[in-house]
Amino acid sequence: MNFNNKLISGKFLKRYKRFFVDIKLGNKIVTAHCPNTGSMMGLANKGNKVWLSKTDNPERKLKYTLQVIEDNKVKVGINTHLTNKIINTALNSKKIKIFKEVESIHTEVKFGEKTRFDFLINEKNQKSFLEVKNVTLSRKKGIAEFPDAVTKRGQKHIEELIHAYKKGYKVYLLFLIQRSDCNSFKIAKDIDPEYFKLVLNAINNGLNLICYDCKFSPKGIKLNKKINFKI
Repeated sequence: MNFNNKLISGKFLKRYKRFFVDIKLGNKIVTAHCPNTGSMMGLANKGNKVWLSKTDNPERKLKYTLQVIEDNKVKVGINTHLTNKIINTALNSKKIKIFKEVESIHTEVKFGEKTRFDFLINEKNQKSFLEVKNVTLSRKKGIAEFPDAVTKRGQKHIEELIHAYKKGYKVYLLFLIQRSDCNSFKIAKDIDPEYFKLVLNAINNGLNLICYDCKFSPKGIKLNKKINFKI
């Protein structure tokens, strides 16, 4: 997944009203859009180096969008809007080895009356739903965690994936770790114990869990290597 324009570096000042961040660019301060609904725990520290994109759309009120924050010299992708684009690119280039005989890939597929899953993957004689979560949190060196705040939406997706499994679909939950300094992943039980409980129950009821980290370059972000999951 490539960025449309070259990213601009700056310094993080503050986040407020969830979707607004003030960034210092040279001698000026700009307000940028923060495309992340989580807490961004451990990342939103004053003085952290950041990278922004700038839009050419004259109708956009906020011209800048926060894309990457540096945490202890490690780049962390915080834009959750890019998560599915990274995975879509990886699926189409066959980088996710668990899907071997993909015939078609559909995005934002409706299931039931109130649920949409990120991907429906059609393979020979098998249909699979794939839900993707963006991961930025790392409180202990080498370990990535999700979620960074209580996620009612995430809890609902787990329950719906189990329903899909009971209807004959294969179901997958992929945690995309938008950083490259972690070699294992776990559910943050202390942050959202209900989500932890639901994930463990779902694993015992057909859910396949996958974790990958990301590789950053000046041009974009791409899927990197598979990461181990720890209970």
